[in-house]
Amino acid sequence: MAARLFPAVKFVIKGSLAGAAVYVAYDQGLLGSGTQGAEALKKAQAALPPAIHEWTSYIGWELPPTPKFDFSPSDAWNKGVQTVMSALSVAPTRACEYTVEGWKYVKDLVK
Repeated sequence: MAARLFPAVKFVIKGSLAGAAVYVAYDQGLLGSGTQGAEALKKAQAALPPAIHEWTSYIGWELPPTPKFDFSPSDAWNKGVQTVMSALSVAPTRACEYTVEGWKYVKDLVK
């Protein structure tokens, strides 16, 4: 009986952790707009280094300083959306061009 119960308990624990991760992401604003994501990133960048320093001093480890980078998720998101929309907007034209080229190639092979 324990052999049948263990997979169910394991599944419930994994599902609970996944649900908690989604809840925390939603609560922090990561599932919202790009602006909300940028604000959440700024909050994390402000809160994580002191917390990491506290834990490393508690454990006795020495870590190198965290790198500083300037990254805007909203700009990267907008660039990605623009690239995808641009590719989707020319897709029908490209499909027609490739179809014409393919038919010409097949006609040349048949001759």
